Amino acid sequence: MRILHWVNVVCLVILLMSGLQIFNAHPALYWSEDSRASTRVLEITQKQVDGQSRGVTRVGPFEFDTDGVLGNSRGAEGMQPRAFPAWITIPGPQWLAMGRLWHFFFAWLFVANGLAYILWTLFSGHLRQDLLPTRSEWHGIGRSLRDHLLLRHPRGEEARRYNVLQNIAYLGIVFGVLPLLVLGGWAMSPMMDAFVPGWVDWLGGRQAARTLHFIAAMLLVAFVAVHLFEVVVTGLVNNLRSMITGHWRLPE
Repeated sequence: MRILHWVNVVCLVILLMSGLQIFNAHPALYWSEDSRASTRVLEITQKQVDGQSRGVTRVGPFEFDTDGVLGNSRGAEGMQPRAFPAWITIPGPQWLAMGRLWHFFFAWLFVANGLAYILWTLFSGHLRQDLLPTRSEWHGIGRSLRDHLLLRHPRGEEARRYNVLQNIAYLGIVFGVLPLLVLGGWAMSPMMDAFVPGWVDWLGGRQAARTLHFIAAMLLVAFVAVHLFEVVVTGLVNNLRSMITGHWRLPE
């Protein structure tokens, strides 16, 4: 489990940063089979204000000034017109071909690692013993939500098992968000489209699949952000030690 976890960490970091590199080549999303302006749902671009270029983000009919962060960010040569800043893209500030190679390689590694996790989860009993909430846990979902909002975390024997919110989050990510992420990525590959013709239409077409891929990626980023926050507030040293050595101190 620990090996699979750390392989995931490496894959997700590189996939996110190389994915943003790819997105910068065409920083817009559409809900259609093609990329018409009338079907555009997101665009990160620039516009001229008083003779100067400013970064803006458009979501549907709404426009937001994101200058300095999205659309227009500071680089080695001053302000540069790019959707996401250079510091969050790899393998460079603007290297689409190599970014695609990095993304595809680590995507397949991520899929292989995910399949290993699912097989281990199913055959080790981890799904039934740790991930599926019991009836009593479903009934206590309101209390669990309140405790999380108040940063009250389980201790003693109660801390030995995932709480119901953790169960829902892990199940939703593993069996919902990640499959959508993979399918959306496959749908953008001409090879995978040709392998089984017509299946990309189930997702609304290639451009819609690209949008679903981006949404799934952002949901995964949000999950990781909450995950890291909980790691810190429930005992950073204890949690990190457990994911490296396998030994975890039970909170009294």
